[in-house]
Amino acid sequence: MDSDALRLQSLGYKQELSRNFNRLTNYGVALSVVSVSSGLSSLFLYGMVTGGPVVMVWAWVFVAILTVCVTLSMAEICSSYPTSGGLYYWSGILVPKGYKPIASWFTGWFNLIGQFAVTAAIDFGLALLVASVVSVGLNLQWSPRPFHIVLINLGIVFTHGLCNSMGPRFLSWLTHVSVWWQLFAPIIVSLALLIGMKTGHQTASFVFTKFENYTDWSSIGYVVLIGLLQAQYCLSGYDAAAHMTEETRKADVAGAWGMIGAVVVSAITGWLFLIAFFFGIHDYEATVNSLTGFPMTQILLDNFSKQLTIFFMCLILVACWFCGLASVTANSRMIYAFSRDHAMPGSRWWHQIHPRLACPLNAVWLSCFIAFILCLPYLGNSTAYSAITSLSTICLYISYILPVVCKTIFPRSFVRGPFHLGRFSKPINIIAIVWVCLITVLFLLPPVHPVTASTMNYASVGIGAVVIFSGLGYVPSARRWFQGPVNNLDLDEKQAEIIVMRF
Repeated sequence: MDSDALRLQSLGYKQELSRNFNRLTNYGVALSVVSVSSGLSSLFLYGMVTGGPVVMVWAWVFVAILTVCVTLSMAEICSSYPTSGGLYYWSGILVPKGYKPIASWFTGWFNLIGQFAVTAAIDFGLALLVASVVSVGLNLQWSPRPFHIVLINLGIVFTHGLCNSMGPRFLSWLTHVSVWWQLFAPIIVSLALLIGMKTGHQTASFVFTKFENYTDWSSIGYVVLIGLLQAQYCLSGYDAAAHMTEETRKADVAGAWGMIGAVVVSAITGWLFLIAFFFGIHDYEATVNSLTGFPMTQILLDNFSKQLTIFFMCLILVACWFCGLASVTANSRMIYAFSRDHAMPGSRWWHQIHPRLACPLNAVWLSCFIAFILCLPYLGNSTAYSAITSLSTICLYISYILPVVCKTIFPRSFVRGPFHLGRFSKPINIIAIVWVCLITVLFLLPPVHPVTASTMNYASVGIGAVVIFSGLGYVPSARRWFQGPVNNLDLDEKQAEIIVMRF
């Protein structure tokens, strides 16, 4: 038994997954889920109407710095407890025994719902982008209807499920390709735009100081605050590195640095991406109201031929596809781990490892199914996509910060791993906690005035549903039998069956 398996055994779990991933692959999964190409292309329009260039450019720097604080706080804990369960396991292990079940339960459900939502948001955003590129190819003579987008989304989700069903070796190879694609695709597009843009582009003064408000809110401060969502949504999902640790060699180091590397690299490439596209704008109003549906597509069209625009957009499309692939991978590992501890309905199915493929096959397809279902409301309400992005960001960051809160309140429970922050740990943890509390409130606020049924931010409804669902699952039932992370080294099959049957 190698050192990683022994470390996992000391945390209470058998080694069931194959360790085919190295440090680069672990980092690659996290980088792919963060994917600035996906996040920025999906929410570029949102940023343009909620503050415009000055908010998007400088909020990116501000949000990136604070996100690094959150990431460092998580990385320190990940280094101590490298398990696929990640956040919910950390919350359970960092509190006194009496609080272990409730801390694990709520952290786990917020993380799980956040991952479902972010997978849905990534793949649905990609579907919208595919439709935009097809429209450009048809000289803007085709306008996709909601059911077209949903069908494209179904195809994308299916390909992600299929590739995740081909075993860890194939997935590891795809992840290595994704690492370089996520790094170079935005850099190539950005440099091409900066070098090849036509006359009529914007000035540095416009890029770094211009404020735009299409929300009808009169308060500049309010618009700036809700404009932070664009950056924060882009810089999320890096917990994927933690969920892959049971398949990673030297996981107590690789998981921590995978998260940190993904955020830092994404922050740098994302800022370059933003600046390049703002310089490339010709007519701001026309870009906001572009027939392509995506400002980035319109900006490329204004500076390049149709053929080059499609080529550059395809670079972005592939990056977005890799992003969705990695999100399904991470989501399935969370489902596997959470059901291994009997916290999900049907746990007996979701934590099964396919004997030949060596992956949680049932969990993969559950992730895909839920991601597709979450996008169906778009058929009746076009605001559904923005609600999903807000919901994913809030749920993920609540789950990110709960273990940090537990560590801060009960510091004696924490045992340092190879990566630690030393005397800077507590102040960085406090900064992270304050920041997440702030954005949790901000991202529930309505983005447009007046607030109507069609402009309301339905993320508040989604968060309420998560709280009610997880609360109703815990208070009358799970609190009587859910133990938090369960040691499966000496838990026989009959005992496990009894626990599972109670849910």
